[in-house]
Amino acid sequence: MLAATAQPTLCDMTEDTRPWPQDGRERLIYPSPVGWKGTDFVDNEGELLKLLNPKTVFMMGDNPALPRMPERPRLLDFFRCRFGDITVRHLLISAKRALDDGLPEKVVMACLLHDISNGCLIRCDHGYWSAQLVGPYVDPEVAFAVKYHQALRYVPDESVGYAYPESYHAFFGPDYEVPEYLLRDAEYAKNHKWYMTARQMTLYDTYFFDDFPVVQPEELEDVIGRNFKEPEEGLGFDGSPTAHMWRTMIWPNNFL
Repeated sequence: MLAATAQPTLCDMTEDTRPWPQDGRERLIYPSPVGWKGTDFVDNEGELLKLLNPKTVFMMGDNPALPRMPERPRLLDFFRCRFGDITVRHLLISAKRALDDGLPEKVVMACLLHDISNGCLIRCDHGYWSAQLVGPYVDPEVAFAVKYHQALRYVPDESVGYAYPESYHAFFGPDYEVPEYLLRDAEYAKNHKWYMTARQMTLYDTYFFDDFPVVQPEELEDVIGRNFKEPEEGLGFDGSPTAHMWRTMIWPNNFL
């Protein structure tokens, strides 16, 4: 079950008087199988169904235990209200480093978005998911870089000083073999006109960043304003091909 009151966060910048859905009842949360298959989590859907009564419901809509999203969410609202701290810091630092080094704004934007799926959606094949998620709102070159950075991370390029990350030996083991589909896609990217945009992302994709100063989201607002098409209806409600993915992050605990 869950607590019925929201916790104060960066999202609580203005008073929100909207009523909470399902108020006065105990909300039951059944996690998505993609997150627990293969773990020691015991599938409890049957047990939750037995708990249904006039005082209980399956979670649908805003969860009071989470920071509340605005009615018309913008990109940085997801950074502030939904993404995990490590993902937020990682993306902001990668983008700020690229910006400070004078790289083109397309590279800066790609750095800001490259792991966005990790924040509150799905980690597996995150480059592909992230590119699809942001595709309707960015230049195709940015989406390309976000997608193919996933494969290029595993492939060294001595001409730009990129080596296989040492951290990956700890993450996956020294005997890890890169899957064929990633090697195939890396080869495709190497021969593409936007290769260097994607490759520069790997150079700014900082794997450990304890020594970097904190970056505030507002420092990237101007770049976002010029390079990310914020829908007037809000992300998740504009009818784009990926609106459902943004809604999943707004309401990650929905039963259906």
